[in-house]
Amino acid sequence: MTARVEATDLVRAFGARRAVDGLTFSLAPGDCLALFGPNGAGKTTALRLLAGLLTPSSGRASIGGVALPKPDARARVGIISHRGMLYDALTARENVRFSAALHGLADPDGATQHALEQLRIADRADVAVRSLSRGLQQRAAIARAIVHAPDVLLADEPYTGLDEQGGAALTALLRDRRDAGAALIVVTHHLQEGLALATHAAIMRGGRFARFERAEGIKGDRYAAEYRELVA
Repeated sequence: MTARVEATDLVRAFGARRAVDGLTFSLAPGDCLALFGPNGAGKTTALRLLAGLLTPSSGRASIGGVALPKPDARARVGIISHRGMLYDALTARENVRFSAALHGLADPDGATQHALEQLRIADRADVAVRSLSRGLQQRAAIARAIVHAPDVLLADEPYTGLDEQGGAALTALLRDRRDAGAALIVVTHHLQEGLALATHAAIMRGGRFARFERAEGIKGDRYAAEYRELVA
């Protein structure tokens, strides 16, 4: 079975500093990696490499067997960030539909409506983004990221700004994508939140995985204590 995500000796340096320093791992369809680590550990840089937004200094990464940063690989990825990067003057619907059109979807209007409904924002979809609350803007950004039903979903602190309803919608969406065979990488500082979704868990420190394992059988309290020791 072709891995959804594969990285081999992946390195990204900024001058003398290696933000990502030799990551090697793979995720199969339906896998979800919860990625933990302190600020500056290299988590966001790793996601940007796997999205094809940064070129590695050395090593390689692929999506569904297609090497990054080829467009065919990048098109199979969805990126959720705590920074929405929406067009403020456009409505939520227009932002999501623009993404659907960029991906060449056969029914961009239908895909847009489905994504908006999944994030429970369809009733505010025709309001300019700049007039929406921070939480609703985040929901619109998530809808835009998943409108093309990506094979790989990269989520960097995706719950930031969401209220209880928005958080529940996001959790349901992530589980749906995982159950549909997508591979997920979820970066979060909330261990219980990440472990609840995960098939695998990793702790990143200094650009490397200090720990990588299957999530099955992990005890939350013990893991939290071990995490604190590793990153202290």
